[in-house]
Amino acid sequence: MSGRRALVTGASRGIGQAIARRLQADGVEVLTPTHAELDLASDRSIDEYLRQLTGSVHILVNNAGINPLAEIRAVQDEKLAETLQVDLAAPLRLVRGVLPLMPRGKDCRILNISSVWSVVAKPGRGVYAAAKAGLNALTRTLALELAGEGILANSLSPGFVDTELTRRNIPPAQLTALCAQIPLGRLATVDEIAELAAFLCSPRNTYLTGQNLIIDGGYTCQ
Repeated sequence: MSGRRALVTGASRGIGQAIARRLQADGVEVLTPTHAELDLASDRSIDEYLRQLTGSVHILVNNAGINPLAEIRAVQDEKLAETLQVDLAAPLRLVRGVLPLMPRGKDCRILNISSVWSVVAKPGRGVYAAAKAGLNALTRTLALELAGEGILANSLSPGFVDTELTRRNIPPAQLTALCAQIPLGRLATVDEIAELAAFLCSPRNTYLTGQNLIIDGGYTCQ
């Protein structure tokens, strides 16, 4: 992977940080813009970041996202617009802006971080699920449009992952009950997610494209 360059959004913590570190361990130069440098809620910020981005980009990982919880009847218009912007429109704009920087025939990869809620339902997750399902659809279209250029595009859908945010939002007793619902009996580690992400982004992946890979310990098999 030496000599390759990646752009990873949302890399300040959690899954994004683990993916960035895993790619760096493989010798990839990784761009990890801060929120101040790249605000996905702002088209202007996205455009400005893309304008100053130069050089080749071989890997794009659209990881950053937001997940406001509300049942459909209570969803506020501004939260609807913000979630669709950050979780769906912004990744599309980044793909569109980065594609001219991807050298053809150089094993370039696009990875969109989706969610198990793009394939199964849970109350309060409607807007988030819709955005992530849209991201999966975008991934499939990219796979078809870019196949002739040797660019592979996939999405990766984690289930419950052991992050600082997870442990802050879920009390210990609820976390224990949650793990009991997962066939493997535990949360995923960020490193497990990053390992699969690194494979999908690497030249080792030669034929897998247009897929949504679910990594959830068997949760969605039930």
